[in-house]
Amino acid sequence: MITIGIVDDHKMFLDGLISVFSSEPEFEIAFAENTAKDALSKIKAALPDIIITDISMPQMNGLEFIKILKKDYPEVKILVVSMFDNMQSIKHIDGFLLKETDKQQLINAVRGIVLRNEKHFNGTTTDHSSFEFSKTILSQREKEIIGLIAKEFTTDEIAVKLNISKNTIETHRKNIFFKLQVKNIAGLIYKAVYLGVIK
Repeated sequence: MITIGIVDDHKMFLDGLISVFSSEPEFEIAFAENTAKDALSKIKAALPDIIITDISMPQMNGLEFIKILKKDYPEVKILVVSMFDNMQSIKHIDGFLLKETDKQQLINAVRGIVLRNEKHFNGTTTDHSSFEFSKTILSQREKEIIGLIAKEFTTDEIAVKLNISKNTIETHRKNIFFKLQVKNIAGLIYKAVYLGVIK
């Protein structure tokens, strides 16, 4: 029996994973939570064979969650299932799949990781100690917004210039900060220059 802990803040996707693994007799779901903090409160008692987690989550993001898991529960396998296809790592996790991955590929990946100690990655992997981001993870609109932020435009000014709502700009900003793993404007500019998004 392979025991699984699932963490994802999108209820529909979480329910889908529960359905997938509940229908297979060789799997047992130890817990299914929509935040990393809730998962951490369950993991000590449940201690699953593998954790399936997203990266983009409220309160504590997946990268922080993974660091804690690897420090406190190094024997637990980690499979990241995300919508972002430009993230690569082989040091801290055991697998990475896109959310569009089909059911059988997901099941096979979990089996391979737990039973055969395999690494399962979607696409090319490189030997980096942390998640790598390339500028292609950003949409064209996000790159435009980064450029305007770098020129010290306010959210209101960017909304007017791009003819979109302030709320839409705020959503883009949140996604940009998450994708580039930065916490403030200074960090955003530094990472954007490093990636060549702005000169």
